[in-house]
Amino acid sequence: MGEELKLLGAWANPFSRRVEIALKIKGVEYEYLDGDIIHNKSALLLEYNPVHKKMPVLVHNGKPIAESLMILEYIDETWKDNPILPRDPYKRAMARFWAKFLDEKCVPALWKYCWSLGEEQENAYEEACGVLKILEGELEDKKFFGGNNLGFVDITANSVGLWIVVIQEAGGFNILTPDKFPRLCKWAEEFRSCPVVKENLPPRDRLYALFKARFEKISGSKDAELASRH
Repeated sequence: MGEELKLLGAWANPFSRRVEIALKIKGVEYEYLDGDIIHNKSALLLEYNPVHKKMPVLVHNGKPIAESLMILEYIDETWKDNPILPRDPYKRAMARFWAKFLDEKCVPALWKYCWSLGEEQENAYEEACGVLKILEGELEDKKFFGGNNLGFVDITANSVGLWIVVIQEAGGFNILTPDKFPRLCKWAEEFRSCPVVKENLPPRDRLYALFKARFEKISGSKDAELASRH
């Protein structure tokens, strides 16, 4: 029986890229439908994810699954080969715990720091360093968060593995550096070097150009706001 599998995603969206990495690890064939992550809420997206209206959405035989962590678990349960979640119940629960930490604590704190300016960014620095320190401690001396093999938490941490690295380069600031977080930086290199990851991350130069343009726009808006006060 043939299966129909579609992924509605966006090239620069780290949550969308998580799903692509998982599908490639599983060796599953799928059709990729690219959309605009900010401006274009297509009819297809509204049909498949009317609640959050966000990508990614995985559509399996006409049934949509939204939210990247839910999609990753669905993929792992549907296609049993090359598991991304541990089979041991305790380790599985811990992987879910750290994935939730990444999405609810780590990514928001880092995004707030990266996209703030001046005093607001300075105030966000301590919290951002705090979540990175927690991740650094969890890694210990492991190659990946789950041990020797790429898994659920590593895939979830892709924002730290590439996006934060490129954003800080484009913004001209440093938070994730080898002197502050040697284990995380080593993990990020290992993560990006994995063939299945390397083939399914957005082009670094294109991502850099996107973020550079965004920083210039934010800076220009801030300058215009300050000028209007005088």
